[in-house]
Amino acid sequence: MTDHILSELSGGVLTLTFNRPEKKNAITRAMYQTLGDAIDAANDDPAVRCILFQANGDMFTAGNDLADFMAVNSGDASAEDARSKGNPLLIALGRAKTPLVAAVHGRAVGVGVTMLLHCDLVYVAEDALLTTPFVNLALAPEAASSLLLPARIGHVRAFAMFVLGEAIDGRTAAAWGIANAAVPAAELRDRARRGAEAIVARAPASVQGAKALMRDAPAIQEQMARENAIFSAQLKSAEAKEAFAAFAEKRQPDFSKVV
Repeated sequence: MTDHILSELSGGVLTLTFNRPEKKNAITRAMYQTLGDAIDAANDDPAVRCILFQANGDMFTAGNDLADFMAVNSGDASAEDARSKGNPLLIALGRAKTPLVAAVHGRAVGVGVTMLLHCDLVYVAEDALLTTPFVNLALAPEAASSLLLPARIGHVRAFAMFVLGEAIDGRTAAAWGIANAAVPAAELRDRARRGAEAIVARAPASVQGAKALMRDAPAIQEQMARENAIFSAQLKSAEAKEAFAAFAEKRQPDFSKVV
């Protein structure tokens, strides 16, 4: 377990806490692996009745660590090989049997939002800010979000979030159905914990059965594969190179001369 992901099992709830606040909880390959392994292990562990995601610091997560993306774009063979094997967190989310709960505060970017679509209960701080700026980085949606988000909030809202990078606050996330409730930030962890404990109090086989019936796992996995093909191609593209350079230089990207 990397120090950047803290793990605590108490009362049937496995709490996984993003703990890289100095980097805004940007998620590295090692963190993805730790999270994916924990979700997979819980599938066959009767002691884990629910998984709760939360974060230390002033934000949930800044999304994928851009250094990993830039390494692939620059032709780093080891980084490209790691990426080609798929994202361990997304793969695990797609096949998760254990109920998942999330407590989201501050900013949630990219995968910090798309992972919520696989959670069974989501609580957000009222002043949280959710963004999925994949196209801003010349990439593509992932985590089957291109299927799940339009189904949840409608095509036009999802398109604005994916393509225009439009952000939504916690209250809007709750109103649109991305979250169960938006609560004051000081109450967030307690509210999410109570949600997780309510799941644990139910019959475990019945809970897992209900979760399985509510998700089309084959369709989710198929969509992830389609997304990954486009995402991987874009990650190595000239468009992505310009987007990453613009991000690093704190300027707007210029795609007019990209070929």
